[in-house]
Amino acid sequence: MKKTQVTIFMITLVALFFGAALLNNLFLSKFRLDLTENQVYSLSDGSKSILQKMDEPIHLYFFFSDKTSEGMTQIRNYAQRVQSLLEEYELYSNGKLKLQVIDPEPFSEAEDKAAEFGLTAAQVGAMGESLYFGLGARNSVDDQEIIAFFDPAKETFLEYDISKLLNKLSDADKVKIGLITDLPITGGPANPMNPMAGVQSPWVFYQQLTQMYQVEQLTDNIPDDLDTLMLINPSNLSDDLTFAIDQYLMKGGKVLAFIDPLSESNPDGGMPTASPLAGLVNKWGISFEGDQVVLDAAKSLEIRLPSGGSGKHFGFLGLTQENISKDDAVTGQLDSINGASFGYLELAETNSGIKLEPLFTSSEYASTTSSMLYMSQTDPVKLQTGFTPSGEVYTLAARIHGEIKSAYADDEEYNQNPDFTSSNSESNLILIADTDLLADRFWVQTSNFFGQAIATPFANNGDLVANAVENLSGSSDLISIRARGKFSRPFTKVEELEVKAQAQFREKEQALQARLSETEQQLSQLQTSESGNLVLSDEQELAIKNFLQEKINIRKELREVRHQLDKDIDELGSWLKFLNIAVAPIVLTFLLFLLSLLFKRRRLV
Repeated sequence: MKKTQVTIFMITLVALFFGAALLNNLFLSKFRLDLTENQVYSLSDGSKSILQKMDEPIHLYFFFSDKTSEGMTQIRNYAQRVQSLLEEYELYSNGKLKLQVIDPEPFSEAEDKAAEFGLTAAQVGAMGESLYFGLGARNSVDDQEIIAFFDPAKETFLEYDISKLLNKLSDADKVKIGLITDLPITGGPANPMNPMAGVQSPWVFYQQLTQMYQVEQLTDNIPDDLDTLMLINPSNLSDDLTFAIDQYLMKGGKVLAFIDPLSESNPDGGMPTASPLAGLVNKWGISFEGDQVVLDAAKSLEIRLPSGGSGKHFGFLGLTQENISKDDAVTGQLDSINGASFGYLELAETNSGIKLEPLFTSSEYASTTSSMLYMSQTDPVKLQTGFTPSGEVYTLAARIHGEIKSAYADDEEYNQNPDFTSSNSESNLILIADTDLLADRFWVQTSNFFGQAIATPFANNGDLVANAVENLSGSSDLISIRARGKFSRPFTKVEELEVKAQAQFREKEQALQARLSETEQQLSQLQTSESGNLVLSDEQELAIKNFLQEKINIRKELREVRHQLDKDIDELGSWLKFLNIAVAPIVLTFLLFLLSLLFKRRRLV
């Protein structure tokens, strides 16, 4: 009887297990609990919204050379994470995404398909085998987009890149950019006052924009169908156009604005002029001192001086990774930005409804000077005279979001208009306090290659503009997608202990190395001085023998120190990994055991 009961119980248990698994796959597969710190195994709301808005099927082809990558643990682990995320996209797409995982083996049709998409093939191994690790996507009208190669160094923006690809395929209309500026970015006379000065080519960043987007220069009004409005320090804004800019932002338009206390790339010689745009920005609640230039001793660029030779120009700044935000999709992948006579941005004290997130910052060895004084210095070395860092870190570019109130909220001449919008609670505005960074000389070298102009960038200024326009021109869902956290979780305490252990043992190692060098030197001197003697005395032979033995002992001790260093670090790592991985489950099991005992005692009572 008991045996029959046990059999029935086991069958019931198995049936319940398979029934629960079936119910989970049918009804509960979308409900998951992601307990990672940065939610790296789940999609953000922006990505889910993009999937919900898709109105046509899209086929995803994930190419990964599984056999070719054997033994490459890091790349294989990352490939698993990428595939897991793609499967998450497929899951939430309600059948609109069709994912295929393909191993493009050498000389196969799959490899031909990867090459057809234009994916990058990395050459690995002694035989130079092709390693594919990319994504091809195609919609119902055969438009296609790719991620040529998933770079593990860029995993922070993995979700953003995939969602951007899907957004492009589901919205085939070309992005339309409205541009307002007085700078000669489209080319023309190098100097309008001197017809003999020749003709200037369009600036490279502008050429790149027109290749990727539909760019329209605006002079009197702002069309309703713009995806992004780009403002580059216009100095001749009419009152009506200034009002139109304000209302474009208030009604949900995306704005990329470059404002500058001194535009050194202006053909008028860079005369400081108060741009109406600066006044508009200040009325929106962002403080911008239009007559102050940031000088930075730590980030200054080396230039050729008018007097000959080279020297530091405190107003020409070369920003590096430590000055560039890694938390924003626009700047997260940039390494360097060069510019000149930056201004700086702050939030007005009276405005608590908006948030300013710095994209570029100065170093702490910075200060400011007036634009008039800056311009009057023909020798940039004189800017160093009397320079004293303020200790303040200045914000040179920022993303502004939150509730921005109209600059015309109290102006009865404009706010009586029935279409007037007084504020925007979900504004998205990028402000960059410099225009010179757009000029070719600060970021790109142009050379002639068989009659064709080839632009070779040496800074990421062009990438900045492309990223900002792409980010703002996407849907609000794409803008909202946050940079994903890193999947790898290093044992930071182990790394800290490694550094301390290395410092401790390196000191002893250096002392032994010094003794070894001294012993070898003394042995060499003794052997050299005695080399002329055909027969060595017993004392000389003993001295040489002792030095040789000392050399052997020191080398042995040195090897032992290095071995002990690795051993201690491994032990530290093992203990910490044990505490992180094993102790928690053991404690949980013990607590469950105590609870079971408690329930048994209650039943007995």
